[in-house]
Amino acid sequence: MLCRAALLPSLGSSGQFWRQTNVAGSHPCLLAPNLVLRNKSARGWSNIPFITVPLSRTHGKSFAHRSELKHAKRIVVKLGSAVVTRGDECGLALGRLASIVEQVSMLQNQGREMMIVTSGAVAFGKQRLRHEILLSQSVRQALHSGQNQLKDMAIPVLEARACAAAGQSGLMALYEAMFTQYSICAAQILVTNLDFHDEQKRRNLNGTLHELLRMNIVPIINTNDAVVPPPEPNSDLQGVNVKAALWALQGGTSVVIANGTHPKISGHVITDIVEGKKVGTFFSEVKPAGPTVEQQAEMARTGGRSLAALQPEQRAEIIYHLADLLTDQREEILQANKKDLEEAENKGRLALPLLKRLSLSTSKLNSLAIGLRQIAASSQDSVGRILRRTRIAKDLELEQVTVPIGVLLVIFESRPDCLPQVSALAIASGNGLLLKGGKEALHSNQILHHLTQEALSIHGVKDAVQLVNTREEVEDLCRLDKLIDLIIPRGSSQLVRDIQKAAKGIPVMGHSEGICHVYVDLEASVEKVTRIVRDSKCEYPAACNALETLLIHRDLLRTPVFDQIIDMLRVEQVKIHAGPKFASYLTFSPSEVKSLRTEYGDLECCIEVVDSAQDAIEHIHKYGSSHTDVIVTENEKTAEFFLQHLDSACVFWNASTRFSDGYRFGLGAEVGISTSRIHARGPVGIEGLLTTKWLLRGENHIVSDFSEQGSMKYLHENLPIPQRNIN
Repeated sequence: MLCRAALLPSLGSSGQFWRQTNVAGSHPCLLAPNLVLRNKSARGWSNIPFITVPLSRTHGKSFAHRSELKHAKRIVVKLGSAVVTRGDECGLALGRLASIVEQVSMLQNQGREMMIVTSGAVAFGKQRLRHEILLSQSVRQALHSGQNQLKDMAIPVLEARACAAAGQSGLMALYEAMFTQYSICAAQILVTNLDFHDEQKRRNLNGTLHELLRMNIVPIINTNDAVVPPPEPNSDLQGVNVKAALWALQGGTSVVIANGTHPKISGHVITDIVEGKKVGTFFSEVKPAGPTVEQQAEMARTGGRSLAALQPEQRAEIIYHLADLLTDQREEILQANKKDLEEAENKGRLALPLLKRLSLSTSKLNSLAIGLRQIAASSQDSVGRILRRTRIAKDLELEQVTVPIGVLLVIFESRPDCLPQVSALAIASGNGLLLKGGKEALHSNQILHHLTQEALSIHGVKDAVQLVNTREEVEDLCRLDKLIDLIIPRGSSQLVRDIQKAAKGIPVMGHSEGICHVYVDLEASVEKVTRIVRDSKCEYPAACNALETLLIHRDLLRTPVFDQIIDMLRVEQVKIHAGPKFASYLTFSPSEVKSLRTEYGDLECCIEVVDSAQDAIEHIHKYGSSHTDVIVTENEKTAEFFLQHLDSACVFWNASTRFSDGYRFGLGAEVGISTSRIHARGPVGIEGLLTTKWLLRGENHIVSDFSEQGSMKYLHENLPIPQRNIN
């Protein structure tokens, strides 16, 4: 497609388009199969709104979704004056300009065709002329009046066209110097309105742009402000933006208007947009299929507050009803799940362990229903429970009560059974919930969410649980710090790490790795060891609570206990990796492990040798992930030492690591397992989804009454807590 510059007065107003805006709002920037990125100015636009594509106005097709922006071939970056110039409008914002040049250069070197439509000549010239005038006046003042009057000198008002004439060459020289640092050549093109009204001039301009792009040169287009009339005051900038976006869309050019001045994002705003991240306002001709994720988060917050205001019995009734629906609608659920399994198998995109996680069955649904009923039964006294009562002074009483955290975002992979579990826990704790499931479980998630909303509807709180169906990237969801209070990832360790890295100001509850250990003590029972190790490693090797490293007391080597462990692992087809100490004892050893901090997630494990329980504890502290660790021994004193001194979320004695689970702990279900040391730790049920607030009830109390000269004294008396709080 050929390039064309357009004038705003000629823009049409017909057609429909939709804007998808990020939460922070959108000040300015423009991108374009063609993409226009616009850095909006707070002070005004140049007369050339932006350069976009077709000269012949061939109607192409703009991108329908942000994720497609990464395929843009030709990108136009329109820089408003507020982005390019300093706050005093005298001189350029060199830091922002350097960042823009760096981002444009990066995209140019990726093989894209880049163009810049810039402002700034007036500001650059104003700085230069003011300097010259000041220098001239200072010489005259110094000769006649003395240095002490320099500060009183007045700078005359400078005419914009004169400033532009003085600044255009300097602005271009600056661009050339900056692009040279990236071995990129830039070329200046100055235009006026007449250049677009004259057909021959337009063709000439188009040919020039086409040739420059062919030679991998970045055209820098600017209005020739030395000859154009000054901009009209109080012009409708918002209307200009909308018209410009519509005009571009009608020509098949996608538009994003983003903030080019915000210090936290301006350094990567252009590249972020091209990568499809949710920055700025994205204009599309495609009507959104449903509410935006921001709208869903607001709905979840409003619905969550209504949910929290219900009586405990009402929240329990919702969960009981959901449990009944899981069994009553079993056939519909399994049919939807069958579609997901068939699509995953046909596309061959899921490994066998993930297919197992994706699969639902009658027994799984029955277990889910049982777990949900446990949650309902235990939720009667969760929200609004009084934890502490204190009489601060006479007629001044303080209470600390449990309240929901707010809006939870749960991101899960390949596990549709996670949806009703997490929904039930959110309902029980009065939290609003955003669910982002993997696309491989699309059909299963949709019907399970439908049933969840059906259950919520019995008390009019359907909006409290939202399923994100839009093509939002996880990184974009993690930016919604004004709407989401807690992120809970449920999936691979890589997913958890990615979310922890991407979260912007939102706490993340979870564990990035599940490096679980079993320590076999010298006084371990042979029968217990083989059963516990087999279950920990082989029952479900892909689980985060599966055994990854087996620690064996040194004196057990070459004993029947050790031989039986090895024989059992071979029968179960577990691939063994040798730790450095274990390898040193063997003539022909298994492959030596590359790292003692490895989560295999399969039928593989590392065996290492330790000298004592204390040595095992030190090893786990160094190489473990504080998830779940086990000691197998018949010595109670040794076991208690291990239990008390090992700093992990879950520490077991003579029990499989696989017991580290909310359902098995009697929590009904879990939203995840946390290895952090703040707030909840280990399997997280209802209690982990609550925080507290303080309620103070007084009778015309003021702090000054408690001063040295005041009439009141603090009592700070603990008061009894009622057995059950009635909302």
